Amino acid sequence: MSEQIVASRIAEAETLRVQGRSDESLAILVELSGDHPDDAVVALECAWAHDRLGLEEAAVPHYQRAIRLGMNDERLRGASLGLGSTLRALGRYEESLETLGQALTTFPDDNSIRVFHAMALYNNGLAKAACEQLLRLLIDTTGDEKIRGYGPALETYAEDLDATW
Repeated sequence: MSEQIVASRIAEAETLRVQGRSDESLAILVELSGDHPDDAVVALECAWAHDRLGLEEAAVPHYQRAIRLGMNDERLRGASLGLGSTLRALGRYEESLETLGQALTTFPDDNSIRVFHAMALYNNGLAKAACEQLLRLLIDTTGDEKIRGYGPALETYAEDLDATW
């Protein structure tokens, strides 16, 4: 099947998903995945389709294959976040933390990865590190002037939440 036909089938699957026909969408993507096991985009689309249907365990190998095969940065970012989030949802906390940590190394400015990484830190018993990371994210992203007014104090707390004076 040519790239153009694959793209057309992916578009068809997306249309079905938008129409609420997710099972039919998934069937197309599973078929494409079987026919094109070396296509990272197909693997990623198949992973997302499984995830959307609550089939997280089935999504994992598709995410892993997509990442292993390689793709452009935006898709890699989405695949890494999807895999890390899915592993966390499945209770595979150590794998999630490792996956999201690697994603943060590759995409250090991606705030969505920072949030999911903080959740994985928490799930791995690293609540202090998770809270510190979320404080830094809040400091970096908030537009709330009242919170921004406490920026220096929050920076200090983000350095060491257990510090006292």
